[in-house]
Amino acid sequence: MGTTEFSWKLADHPKLPKGKTIALVVLDGWGEADADQYNCVHVAETPTMDALKNGAPERWRLIRAHGTAVGLPSEDDMGNSEVGHNALGAGRIFAQGAKLVDHALASGKIYESEGFKYIQECFDEGTLHLVGLLSDGGVHSRLDQLQLLLKGASEHGAKRIRVHVLTDGRDVLDGSSVGFAETLENDLANLRENGIDAQVASGGGRMYVTMDRYENDWEVVKRGWDAQVLGEAPYKFRNVVEAVKKLREIPNISDQYLPPFVIVDESGKAVGPVVDGDAVVTFNFRADRMVMTAKAFEYKDFDKFDRVRFPKIHYAGMLQYDGELKLPHYYLVSPPEIERTSGEYLVYNGVRTFACSETVKFGHVTFFWNGNRSGYFDSSMEEYVEIPSDSGITFNVKPKMKALEIAEMARDAILSGKYQQVRVNVPNGDMVGHTGDIEATVVACKATDEAVKIILDAVERANGIYVITADHGNCEDMVKRDKKGKPLLDKEGNIQVLTSHTLQPVPIAIGGSGLPAGVRFRADVPDGGLANVAATVMNLHGLEAPADYEQTLIEVVD
Repeated sequence: MGTTEFSWKLADHPKLPKGKTIALVVLDGWGEADADQYNCVHVAETPTMDALKNGAPERWRLIRAHGTAVGLPSEDDMGNSEVGHNALGAGRIFAQGAKLVDHALASGKIYESEGFKYIQECFDEGTLHLVGLLSDGGVHSRLDQLQLLLKGASEHGAKRIRVHVLTDGRDVLDGSSVGFAETLENDLANLRENGIDAQVASGGGRMYVTMDRYENDWEVVKRGWDAQVLGEAPYKFRNVVEAVKKLREIPNISDQYLPPFVIVDESGKAVGPVVDGDAVVTFNFRADRMVMTAKAFEYKDFDKFDRVRFPKIHYAGMLQYDGELKLPHYYLVSPPEIERTSGEYLVYNGVRTFACSETVKFGHVTFFWNGNRSGYFDSSMEEYVEIPSDSGITFNVKPKMKALEIAEMARDAILSGKYQQVRVNVPNGDMVGHTGDIEATVVACKATDEAVKIILDAVERANGIYVITADHGNCEDMVKRDKKGKPLLDKEGNIQVLTSHTLQPVPIAIGGSGLPAGVRFRADVPDGGLANVAATVMNLHGLEAPADYEQTLIEVVD
């Protein structure tokens, strides 16, 4: 695409008018699955969504939100909010997170990157520290990538390696941390046999140590810092397998919430605190739960908690976690270059935009939607509003979250007449679904449905159009299943609760008093996915999508 012939101007749609207000609503974690007692969407009272599903079949369909449809390596890779919102906003499919890292590791390009060369400068005299989620869930990290990185780093000069593990139990089964720890210990033992001083140095559960997001609770990051950098934690063990097994014996403790621990030598001294001259890599590829830790490792003028010591290190992320903040400055794998997003096109074509969610998903409906870019394209044409999330609690305690406040904000924006696009994310199905609390997730789904009704009522009053969709599945299936689809039970005969995202499709519904009568979903895009939504929305704004966008889901029948 040469710069001379490129224009932001989009052609007018031949059959659809401009100027309608479009409410674009993303129900986070709201998939479509068979109806049973573990499908919270089914169990909950959701009259609004039920009416959309059962009312007009030509204006309701399912689309793909996982695997290759969102740029992930295989159909076994569950979608997530970051890649989902990237696809929704970009209108095209970009290789994402895990896939980018897979390519870089397989080709060896990761070891030629500026970021790797930067950390490599510390290998002769210092220690390489690898910090991240020990899991094969494929949402934030993958165990096989850590294994390849350990092997590759040692082959490229790392003589002393320390791994700081975060246990999962959220994207994978609770209790699986023991097996992952045993696998890692075996790999490190093999490295030691080859003369590499390699061992686990610290650990803790992902929801209690290090992996907070959106500055919700800096204490989580501080616990990680104390263990990883200062070598201080309430629990001390001689190896990681013992640590995980023992800590899981504490009543009401799960993998997600393991307290921080450090590994010590025979004299009780921590084996791997981060000190001057060391290199640190956070090996998670997903951004949202690494940004806060990245700030602690990188920023000199950091003031969120007392770091006690700020060692002079070379720090790199697996990827750059925030493109706008250029954080971190060094990274091992370059992010997808997502340009010409739908949000940018709409602004340049006169569509005033309002975007809103609460803190936990605000970045998704802005930063990720806009191609991993912070801030406005044009502040005179856009308004973004963040509603603060409740901090210091798990979301099942207040499962309604801020759904109604988000809906009321959207309602006011629609009725103001100032905006042609009002874009919101309603987080409940995902955030409460992740807690594994089925009763609370049912409440969350009901609150989500009530929020949708508020928005749809406003759309009717404004003679507008609605587009209701989701970014991935979660709350529609809350139980782990066998290959035949039957719920798995634990040793006590209780169901094994599923806290992760799913591989289910998600709905998309269109309608509203402003939708022309002949608009319906096309039958010739059976494999449509999230990336097809952008062209669809552009059409509803009376515009043709760019030629390289995934095709629209709608047609106009005279």
